[in-house]
Amino acid sequence: MGAPDRTILFVDDDASILSAIKRLLRKEDLQLLTATSGADALHLMRKNDIQVVVSDQRMAEMSGIELLSRVKEEYPDVVRIILTGYTEVDTITEAVNTGQIYRFLLKPWNDENLKLEIEKAFEQYALLLRNKQLAEAVKKRNDELREINDHLEEKVAQRTRELEVRNQALEVSRLIYDNIPLPVVGVGPEGEIVMINRAATTLTFSGEPFLIGNTLEDYFSESEMNVFHSAMDKKEQKFIEKQDDKGITHMVRLTPFPANLDEQGMILTFLIQ
Repeated sequence: MGAPDRTILFVDDDASILSAIKRLLRKEDLQLLTATSGADALHLMRKNDIQVVVSDQRMAEMSGIELLSRVKEEYPDVVRIILTGYTEVDTITEAVNTGQIYRFLLKPWNDENLKLEIEKAFEQYALLLRNKQLAEAVKKRNDELREINDHLEEKVAQRTRELEVRNQALEVSRLIYDNIPLPVVGVGPEGEIVMINRAATTLTFSGEPFLIGNTLEDYFSESEMNVFHSAMDKKEQKFIEKQDDKGITHMVRLTPFPANLDEQGMILTFLIQ
């Protein structure tokens, strides 16, 4: 008995034919099973892992084509070969063309040719099995990629929603900032003006309105700038009393950005005294 992954089933209702097959293949590296009818063959198929089936065409209860058609339905990967006489070639050729059998061999056969065809049949089975494994691997990989892509699309959609909400929040914040009735000015770490709200545009100091791009030095004295730098360095709120060009005194609140923020800067809020 040969390797368990090389099992062949011969089906013929002539016991002498099966005996001849056994003698021919006794030294081959395979396991040989035999059956004398289609029913017995199907029973063996259910009990064993068989890769190749060789059947005679002319049998009493079930023809070879009928048997191998059943095998194809129940075991589509099994390689199916039929033995036939010259008079049945047309019928067998049609069975080959419709995929019911892998190939046919004429009787009487040449022993060496028969052994060669059996080896080819096992090679065909191995090839079919390998192709099936590769197809399953490709399908699995495609499913994984599809799942990754679905998750990526979901993450992109989620990120898009988050950005939309953030943009909406920024727009609302901008509207709130712009419409605060108190003058508010945003400055960078070096005192450059980066934001002003609508109320701050009405303020002028020494004839200068607040303009983005100017610096606090354009509006505040050296001593007042020292307070600004002290507030920035210590990250603590400071106040400066400042009179605008209209004679209105403002208490200017200097509020540095929190220390946990990457950005450096300060908010100036002008409170009328």
